[in-house]
Amino acid sequence: QVKLVESGGGSVKVGGSLMLSCTTSGYTFNSCGMGWYRQAPGEERQMVSHILSDRDIYMSGIGQGRFTASQDKAKNAIYLKMNRLETEDTAVYFCAAGVPTRDSCTNVWGQGTQVTVSS
Repeated sequence: QVKLVESGGGSVKVGGSLMLSCTTSGYTFNSCGMGWYRQAPGEERQMVSHILSDRDIYMSGIGQGRFTASQDKAKNAIYLKMNRLETEDTAVYFCAAGVPTRDSCTNVWGQGTQVTVSS
């Protein structure tokens, strides 16, 4: 059974930094990749990053120039470094791990980690 655990969230002031981690159990990195998403109160979940490999990392534009995603394939883990945080970055951040299905991929989700940025 695939299990994801996000950590590293918290409360910071504007301009601060956080490093989110997503560790896995029962999962091996595969061609479906893993990703970071976030969901602010009252809003839909948005993709922040999708990681296919350490050389193939897609950033959606959220946190442009401030967020960096990375992976540790040996640990089947991914990370999201967030710098110069803004109040608009306040959200629950989720990790997703892609699992191959017959025709595509389906995501397994972590429980999320809260990031709160205050002025």
